[in-house]
Amino acid sequence: MTTHYDQPTDRTGPGSWGPPPAAHPPQGPAPESGEPKQPLARRLWRGRPEDPRWARPALLGLLLATALLYLYDLSASGYANSFYSAAVQAGSTSWKAFFFGSLDAGNAITVDKPSAFLWPMELSVRIFGLNSWAILTPQVLMGVGTVAVVHAAVRRRSGPVPALIAGAVLALTPVAALMFRFNNPDAMLALLTALACYFVMRAVEDGRTRWLVWAGVAVGFAFLAKTLQAFVVLPPLAVVYAVCGPVRLRRRFVQLALATAAMVVAGGWWVAVVELWPASSRPYIGGSQNNSFLELTFGYNGLGRLSGEETGSVGGGGGAGGMGQWGETGWDRMFNAEIGGQVSWLIPAALILLVAGLWATRRARRASVTRAGFLVWGGSLLMTMIVFSYMAGIFHQYYTVALAPYVAAVIGMGAGLLWERRAETWAAIALAASVVASAAWGYVLLNRTPDYLPWLRWLVLIGGLAAALGLVFAGRAPRRLALGAAAVGLVAALAGPTAYTLSTVDSAHTGSIPTAGPAGASAMGFGGGRPGGMRGGFGGGMPGQNQQNGNGGTQKGNGGTQNGNGFPGGGTGGFPGGGLPGQNQQNGNGSTQNGNGFPGIGEGGRLGGGGFGGLLDGATVGSEAKKLLEADAGAYTWVAASIGSQNAASYQLATGEPVMAIGGFNGTDPSPTLAQFKQYVADGKIHYFIAGGGMGGGMGGSDSGTASQITSWVESNFKKVTVGSATFYDLTQQSSGG
Repeated sequence: MTTHYDQPTDRTGPGSWGPPPAAHPPQGPAPESGEPKQPLARRLWRGRPEDPRWARPALLGLLLATALLYLYDLSASGYANSFYSAAVQAGSTSWKAFFFGSLDAGNAITVDKPSAFLWPMELSVRIFGLNSWAILTPQVLMGVGTVAVVHAAVRRRSGPVPALIAGAVLALTPVAALMFRFNNPDAMLALLTALACYFVMRAVEDGRTRWLVWAGVAVGFAFLAKTLQAFVVLPPLAVVYAVCGPVRLRRRFVQLALATAAMVVAGGWWVAVVELWPASSRPYIGGSQNNSFLELTFGYNGLGRLSGEETGSVGGGGGAGGMGQWGETGWDRMFNAEIGGQVSWLIPAALILLVAGLWATRRARRASVTRAGFLVWGGSLLMTMIVFSYMAGIFHQYYTVALAPYVAAVIGMGAGLLWERRAETWAAIALAASVVASAAWGYVLLNRTPDYLPWLRWLVLIGGLAAALGLVFAGRAPRRLALGAAAVGLVAALAGPTAYTLSTVDSAHTGSIPTAGPAGASAMGFGGGRPGGMRGGFGGGMPGQNQQNGNGGTQKGNGGTQNGNGFPGGGTGGFPGGGLPGQNQQNGNGSTQNGNGFPGIGEGGRLGGGGFGGLLDGATVGSEAKKLLEADAGAYTWVAASIGSQNAASYQLATGEPVMAIGGFNGTDPSPTLAQFKQYVADGKIHYFIAGGGMGGGMGGSDSGTASQITSWVESNFKKVTVGSATFYDLTQQSSGG
């Protein structure tokens, strides 16, 4: 059987899916016709004339369903990651904070990323006020947009049915449902890298320079969302166009040079302004040790993530045997117990379909658009997987949302191609193998949480095997039977990730290391087990809630005890207690704890004396503490200062007033110095110092003692004020011994 994929021009679409648009659309104004132009609303509903009548309504239904799914109970997560929500609050009140990405409106220090990903949320908060919906709805819209981009890319070469499959696969990926409802930069990154892939595919279709320029712009702005991670897709995109572009080789290289220039301009203008701006009149660059965004880009947020040498960090991965603080590295990292349930459900099937797609197009001409599609999306998938699998530095499960658009596109394109060629034995077997791989791997992943819907894993396995048997004979069976087998296979493949996705949207997610799926679906962080509350990260739940641990124990989020083999103890805000091994740590409330775990919790729900506890989630701010900070707030640039960004963010969000984060996110950035802090206090710019906080003088950094020096100076010279369970120092009143 000869299909459209075998044709030398590779420019027609699969007939049963509906033909894609022409590769070379007519130039100039459309010819006049006797038919009146359709109203806009009708054209939006009907779509293009060459589409099946159901295609556009089905797309709109997919996008609406995705939006409703992601919007469901959105406010349950509150401020989600309070670190970034505080920056959003600051940027909604100060344009300077908006531009630089400052954590506070006093512009003491920035977040440890470029500021572009904050801009949609900050504009939303400026319009609708500071609340969970205003912060998180722009992220939802990015998720819907990413589904639309993947659909559009697959639709152009494979038709509407594979495009709908691709869109559904993306929308139902658990980590996508997590991060498109969360306020980290990964949502914008996923959208922009998907757009870059789409634009490169358009360039391969018609050879127009503008598509490559737009691809460069997309990658440039992705850099302003999450720095060098945006560049992971550059090698496959550049190589594919250099090889498969439909114009002469010299022109291809000129076009790629123009795309590179567009990328540099789109991502470099902000960097240039920040680097050229006088350091004395802008906030300190959070995450850097020398107040340099370039240092942040190539160090802590760049090459340090690969090597594990991240100055000022809490420690990298890839220790002995590939095991480190951030999980085990290696070729199977995307499939292990930490990561697998987040994104890997359909990766085995995607890899099979990628190989099958490349085999099917092996004899196509150099400029084959279908083959280029597999290379663009499949190459981006493989490149990102390799980087994630072996990076030795900070790595979190939610980073894998970057893989979701690539997996979805390959699944859609591959399924469409093999379905068209199902009469060929090898294609039918490959299609069946992809279903078997999905069902078998889905069974494995579901078996990792045996108490979660225990019947589902058997349904997935049996349904997938039955569907695969039918697909082997799909080319010779009646069309209805073949379609039935395909439908059963699709349901079996999507049942597991759909269940995890529904669990994800039905749960609140806060803190710095959220994970998707039910309790026990992921375990990663400093030590084994899966503590409650901060799903897949450190111990600690929402204050006042009991959280189920992955090992069956219960941890009380407001300071109760955690059972099982996770972290010992727990402080206010649900973080682990206990000292560093072999050390006695002074807790914030004055008691001493012998260390068998991590440093004890300090006053106000934070870690005292340095350590990991106060690093990843914020404090619980009582009404009395809030009232104290709000008194005469207008007379100060910062109503308070605190060690570490999460602690500062909690008080800032509670009061709506700027709170200085000493030492940035980890508490290890050398800003402000002790001399600078003393000057701020002498000038009457800071009212209170909040006791406790992040790592402080705990670990790493070129000036790791700065926070400890400030803490010691404050404790020795200023009056201590206890409000509820929190302790403050009034920087306007000297202590009796100061």
